[in-house]
Amino acid sequence: MSKEFSILIGGAAGEGTRMSGQLIGKLLNQYGWRIFIYEDYQSLITGGHNFSIIRASKERISASTKEIDYLIALNQDTLQRHKGRLKKEGLIIYNSDGVKNYPQRHNSDQIKGEKGIGIAALTITTQLGGKPIMKNSSLLGALGKVLGIDWQAIEDLLKREFGEKAELNLKIAKAGYDKAETHNKIEKLNQKPLPLITGNEAVALGALKAGLEVYISYPMTPASSILHYLAGIKKDLKNIVVFQPENEIEVINAAIGAAYSGKRAMVGSSGGGFALMVEALSLAGQSESPIVVVESQRPGPATGLPTYTAQGDLLFVLSAGHGDFFRFVVAPGDAEESFYLTGLAMNMAWKYQLPAIVLIDKEISEDTFNLDESVLEKIEKRDGRFWNKKGNYKRYLDTNGGVPSIDGISPLAFPGEAGAVVKATSYEHDEFGITAEEDEGQIRRMQEKRKRKIFYLYKDIDELKAVNVFGNKNSEKAVIVFGSNKGIAAELGKELGLRVIQPLIFQPFPEEQMKKALSGVKKVITIETNVSAQLAQFLSCQRIKVDGSLLKYTGRPFFIEELREELIKKLQ
Repeated sequence: MSKEFSILIGGAAGEGTRMSGQLIGKLLNQYGWRIFIYEDYQSLITGGHNFSIIRASKERISASTKEIDYLIALNQDTLQRHKGRLKKEGLIIYNSDGVKNYPQRHNSDQIKGEKGIGIAALTITTQLGGKPIMKNSSLLGALGKVLGIDWQAIEDLLKREFGEKAELNLKIAKAGYDKAETHNKIEKLNQKPLPLITGNEAVALGALKAGLEVYISYPMTPASSILHYLAGIKKDLKNIVVFQPENEIEVINAAIGAAYSGKRAMVGSSGGGFALMVEALSLAGQSESPIVVVESQRPGPATGLPTYTAQGDLLFVLSAGHGDFFRFVVAPGDAEESFYLTGLAMNMAWKYQLPAIVLIDKEISEDTFNLDESVLEKIEKRDGRFWNKKGNYKRYLDTNGGVPSIDGISPLAFPGEAGAVVKATSYEHDEFGITAEEDEGQIRRMQEKRKRKIFYLYKDIDELKAVNVFGNKNSEKAVIVFGSNKGIAAELGKELGLRVIQPLIFQPFPEEQMKKALSGVKKVITIETNVSAQLAQFLSCQRIKVDGSLLKYTGRPFFIEELREELIKKLQ
């Protein structure tokens, strides 16, 4: 067995391909393999075509290959669409009840694989009294046998996943297992299995670790599963509210209200939903309300491609809202960074009393990654500056204990506290929060107070790891990426001897760390999944010369083979 292999499972929406992909990933994970699962699905409830690619490697990965070693076809459509991906020595496991035209022998015009294993999955399932969707268990069993996995490992997995409902699935899986034969026995690695988690789950957990108390969202792919996940675990948590209002405008205004009352609030949406929030984002800037916004990108404009990926909202997020106000913007590149940076965003929002934005994309939101549990210790809840109950309360106080404050951070009190009249306003105001439209001195004072916070925010960023560098750190050729392109760029940077640079914090921008990361570089290109090279545009505004960009804007991520080829051409 090589150091890695990939499995594609595909079928129609409603046939359970995603759950099956997750089960395959968990099975291989138990054998010590490092896992990455790419999800591809149409905006349909039933029908159409969905598939998952499960990539297993001896090393940590977070990108997919286009070529596959095993194809699991639930129907004829899957076979026709993906047979060209199969390596010459690859194998097809197919549902013979759904695939009627399978070439039994090698024919390079039809299929690259040398042979296939047909499993009458639906027949097996109905004969054993199962529901049609349970047919996937027989194909899972067959795959286990093909890979030389002990039956006990499959049995343990299904019992763990299905609990009391596992018995029938076990019978169906065992029938598939018995009808298959071992193709290439995989190695059981001497590595501890690592938890498997999607980026959206990591976002939710990072926020919870930093004290999340209220999550408010109107469902919008690909951010929706944050709402579903938190709603699903709410019963096991204390003091958390999960709320779905009527629209995104109500979402962000409710979050501002929650912050005003002293509750740590987060909202989530995609570009179209975030577009409806931007007026209220400015309200959060003026009222100095600490809220966190998760913006998970998908292709636009307008509805675009609802279930696919893009990085077309970078410039929009960095400039969203009207007027001069400050925000904290982070862009994680995988599940671990999503956990850490979401928790950091929550703490920074409350320390500096400003809106914070976590910019991710569909590939981070919905793909599955391994998680190193050590990251869980990097985040804890950090309180902001609260009112010390002394003196008359001023919501926008420009002093700190009677000493002129240079950090611009006012103490927080919340409605119901004795002796405090707590105000929040969308108008420019004085220290009490009373409109100051005729007083130029007060206007200037409040503008400068808010601006001073950013000086200290910069100092905090200088002490954080705000820029990652991978690959050959001495190379004179560098690629700069953000978000989900981190994984594929880091992997190819190591292979091709390139320096790979990934900014984690975009606003305020870590200028000194980026300058250090680029030291000695003579050629820079960006890798982006958008049509207008937004990262390159942004870097140019930071006086960083970009020599070119590799762009993909089909709604799909870069795959290893295609980006390798393009990188070699671009850098020659």
